Amino acid sequence: MKHRKILVMTVVFSVVFMIALCVKANSGMSGEQCEPHEYEYLSPQSLVADESAGLLYIAATTAKRISIFDVKAGKVAREIHLPVFPCGLALSSDTKTLYVTETDSRGRLWAIDCSSGKVEWSIEVGHSPVSATLTANGRRMYVCDRFSNSISVVDLAAREVVETIPVGREPVDAVLSLDGRTLFVVNSLPDGAANKEHVAAEVSVINTETNRVLKSIEMPNGSTGLKNVCLSPDGKWAYVTHILARYQVPTTQVDRGWQNTNALSIIDVASGELYQTVLLDDIYKGFANPWAVSSTADGKNLCVTSAGSHELTVIDRQAMHDKLDGSSDDVRNDLSFLAGLRKRLELNGRGPRGMVILGRTAYITEYFSGSLAKVELAGDDQDDIVSISLGDEKQMSPQRRGEMLFNDATMCFQNWQSCASCHPDARSDGLNWDLLNDGIGNPKSTKSMLLAHMTPPVMVSGIRPNAETAVRAGIRYIQFAARPEEDAAAIDEYLKSIEPTPSPYLVDGGLSESARRGKEIFRSAKCGRCHSGEMFTDLKSHDVGTGSGTEKGIRFDTPTLVEVWRTAPYLYDGRAATIRELLTRYNNSNMHGVTADLSDKELDALSEYVLSL
Repeated sequence: MKHRKILVMTVVFSVVFMIALCVKANSGMSGEQCEPHEYEYLSPQSLVADESAGLLYIAATTAKRISIFDVKAGKVAREIHLPVFPCGLALSSDTKTLYVTETDSRGRLWAIDCSSGKVEWSIEVGHSPVSATLTANGRRMYVCDRFSNSISVVDLAAREVVETIPVGREPVDAVLSLDGRTLFVVNSLPDGAANKEHVAAEVSVINTETNRVLKSIEMPNGSTGLKNVCLSPDGKWAYVTHILARYQVPTTQVDRGWQNTNALSIIDVASGELYQTVLLDDIYKGFANPWAVSSTADGKNLCVTSAGSHELTVIDRQAMHDKLDGSSDDVRNDLSFLAGLRKRLELNGRGPRGMVILGRTAYITEYFSGSLAKVELAGDDQDDIVSISLGDEKQMSPQRRGEMLFNDATMCFQNWQSCASCHPDARSDGLNWDLLNDGIGNPKSTKSMLLAHMTPPVMVSGIRPNAETAVRAGIRYIQFAARPEEDAAAIDEYLKSIEPTPSPYLVDGGLSESARRGKEIFRSAKCGRCHSGEMFTDLKSHDVGTGSGTEKGIRFDTPTLVEVWRTAPYLYDGRAATIRELLTRYNNSNMHGVTADLSDKELDALSEYVLSL
């Protein structure tokens, strides 16, 4: 009995202690006194600079910490440990407060006192906030809520979200015009059906006085994987990095950017129109997966990181504009346009992502190396490029190595693309591709690779017996490369390790009232005949009447419905922009669930349930 009392008291004390920690986290917990998170990898991602103090604040995402790097000393001076995985960073104009977004479905914006490392406050924003943009007067913050497809407008004095602005699909970055009246929001993926003539992601233009979207700038056809945006120092131009996919041709080769090219699009800020798009590649070498873009303060150079080929390109900005002004041609297909106008620098680390430029020195986070690249822009020698470790990391596990290889375009012939070029985060790019595994002239929607190894067969038509076969075929026939078996095995392990992201349709982690009604309709409409079990697939192929043209009568693999909210558009050719459209416009014969006689309210409930999975 005595031992039982001691055990009960111990449990009660532990629970009270954990509650106290949580309360403290929201009321001024000391970040530096917080118990350090046991981590394997740092994964440095974004960074911001306190130039006057010579400090860089670096989000070491998977280590749950902010590394504070002393530029003069060339090392990490101290660390702020957090209870969350930090992602986006912004620094107040007085450099006293660091704002941090976290990568979580119940996303929060955190305010941290830079001198003490204490969390001053945090508020809930949208689903998976990835970046934060601060107004010049420091009164408001615009947060890109990636999976809410919205911008949270935060009143920093009141510490609350005062408005939520719907934008395009997966907003990941934003920049304010110099007068603060216009916000340019980069949306990562195309929205809508994939079988249209023009399929591309958009840049949303927001009036900050009304908090309304003025217009959406449609990027060039095939634009996907938008990552970053910056302004020219004079505020006249906004530069956006992205992939420019050549999805309308069969994947018979990869050289000279046949499948994917990598681009920088230029927006005229005054008119809010797309001005030009230039390719960052060379004729025989791709600049895969462009990520960060930044200008030197004097406007002389524009710098872009390549997360796939592990490079930095330094562009003569004015020379590029002079050449564009002197040409009336569309140069988005010209692989030689930047020849003589830029230099390409190979970095020592792997997976360069975020970047800041101080004077003539660029600092770049190297995600898979746990390091910071320091590049002297005025130099012409490899000695002007160093990679500085941000801390100790464990030896790469097969899963981590597979993740690195999945994002590594140096696996590909001529470095044109990585697996992530078409499968960002191992999901879908929203495009139709004409792969050759089931013939030619029959493009199909890119599938998410979540649960691929657990739901054989694979590919839309089930043409591959399992995901292991598909991974090796992708290396050979999409990357046009011959790689050792251990590379494919590592990618297998990475893909097996990824987990579903909680749906933005969930309420407090559970089904909404409407979705609960939809769950019953799912059963009565016999959707579960094919979409059954934990993974909502019977692992079989069926003809549900959706095939058309040469695909008429074809049996398609039953896809999992897990995380289906993230895999739009729908059907094998991406013709259905939404689940509701799939259930109505493309299911008149009731072969894809008995839905023809459902009311609008019932269809809404069914759609919400499916999108909550």
